[in-house]
Amino acid sequence: MKSEPEVYSITHLQRDRQTIWDGVRNYQARNFMRQMHPGDLAFFYHSNANPPGIVGLMRVIKNNVVDPTQFDAKSKYYDPKSTPQSPRWQTVIVEFKEVFPQIITLEKLKQEFSPDELLVVKQGNRLSVMPVAETVATHILNYSRK
Repeated sequence: MKSEPEVYSITHLQRDRQTIWDGVRNYQARNFMRQMHPGDLAFFYHSNANPPGIVGLMRVIKNNVVDPTQFDAKSKYYDPKSTPQSPRWQTVIVEFKEVFPQIITLEKLKQEFSPDELLVVKQGNRLSVMPVAETVATHILNYSRK
């Protein structure tokens, strides 16, 4: 799950302990979040950073949460086609798990994984939420512990 550190960083989550992952407005990313369940782990990826990369870990504590920003006309995530009776955007609530001792940079991820193995390394991929296969996740977690 990606966030720009100036908007919401791993240190924000560490301070807040948990947050709603609101504002996702891509149907494919939303659909990936719909597949998440309480207890699932998620990598926290700082995008639009220097360097970009995985900075920590969080856990899903609640799924299928209606994103309230879709109803707020003052929010940049407002969706006039969405109604409380028929919301278009669901999300998750996550809790802080850990900050990695060092960032796992996008460059390192590109060295370790092909685009078929890890979508974040695919040229032009702009999704903010994407699945990670268990074998790839295990490799990333083992690398983060070095």
